[in-house]
Amino acid sequence: MSDTPSSYYQRHIFFCLNQRSNGEACCATHNAQAGFDRCKAQVKAAGLAGPGAVRVNKAGCLDRCAAGPVAVVYPEAVWYTYVDLSDIDEIVESHLKNGQVVERLLTPAHLGR
Repeated sequence: MSDTPSSYYQRHIFFCLNQRSNGEACCATHNAQAGFDRCKAQVKAAGLAGPGAVRVNKAGCLDRCAAGPVAVVYPEAVWYTYVDLSDIDEIVESHLKNGQVVERLLTPAHLGR
């Protein structure tokens, strides 16, 4: 067996972009698309995109609606709630680039749907 990691990406960030039509809380109504777009652009601009590095993905409902908008970074399974684009910039710079969790943006563990 090899000691080489089997992961195709070093980190993978998923953004909930779910839109609920019944008026329930959802990430889409909290500008989640703009957060996703900003993250994707910042990761690319920083040269972090691609195999062995970072992948930015859209996701359907991640079932943390009460905390929305949310994103989760794997393999660490770190959940973030962000407010604006500067929060996204901080996640990219601190966590995706340097491996440092942004404590102030962590989604409270008790917040689910």
